[in-house]
Amino acid sequence: MADAIDNLKAGRGLSEEDIPVLLTALLSGSHRVACVPLSQGAVWIKRYGTECTSRWVVLQRMIANLVGAPFLRPSPALDDEGMAQREIRRITMFASKDVPTARVVYSSGSAVVFSDVGLTVGQQLRAMAGSDPVAHDDLLVLCAGELGRLHAKGLCHGRPFPRDMFVKDGRIGFMDFEEEPDTVMPLTTAQARDIWLLFLQIAGRARLGSQTHDRAYKAWCEAAPAGAIDELHKLTGFLGAFLWFARLIGRVHMGSDLRQFIMATSYLKHAS
Repeated sequence: MADAIDNLKAGRGLSEEDIPVLLTALLSGSHRVACVPLSQGAVWIKRYGTECTSRWVVLQRMIANLVGAPFLRPSPALDDEGMAQREIRRITMFASKDVPTARVVYSSGSAVVFSDVGLTVGQQLRAMAGSDPVAHDDLLVLCAGELGRLHAKGLCHGRPFPRDMFVKDGRIGFMDFEEEPDTVMPLTTAQARDIWLLFLQIAGRARLGSQTHDRAYKAWCEAAPAGAIDELHKLTGFLGAFLWFARLIGRVHMGSDLRQFIMATSYLKHAS
């Protein structure tokens, strides 16, 4: 207990009255992600190991090996503390390359405490979707351009969804670094997968349709390394072979995920 208190005192931005509040939340809470209000603003506790390993991850690895598609490989499985250390390590790496991230306030075992970053891009998009479609789609384009700039710095995110992004000083910040795809596939492949995953979101969210798709893709291409653009062509060429089957399934039931897959893959296949 004394060691934990000493470590908490070393955390930046924590006052004396914050320490028992945060320590109590760390010891008594069980939720995977929890917000804790403190004197100088909220912090977020993230606990690893609270979710069971998805059967899809096992199936994903088998399919990737079977069809020889490296972009399908899941990140290496780690224990709870390993997952926490991976996230801390990747945050440090992103911050060292001038990419906005949440700050690590404190960590212990399989729990990490992060600074609050405000509203996520996902929350901002939901607020603007019906009231300001132009600003809504401008934010999507900004996300694509900033992802390209991230790739130009030799980085990849692994899961660049709007809920894992935030805006800081006109730039896009990134958080939730649980994925590390560049350890199981070439970096350029991981970067190509990044933009494909983001386009799944852009395809389903864009209020202005193809105009926004064009702007977002151009914004990414203007910043992204040439190798990532080449890999995107290979990735969408592979996935494009399954579009006919996806459309066939869609005649029976067109769910939102399937619709996003068809829209994003079709667009990127021709754009790249």
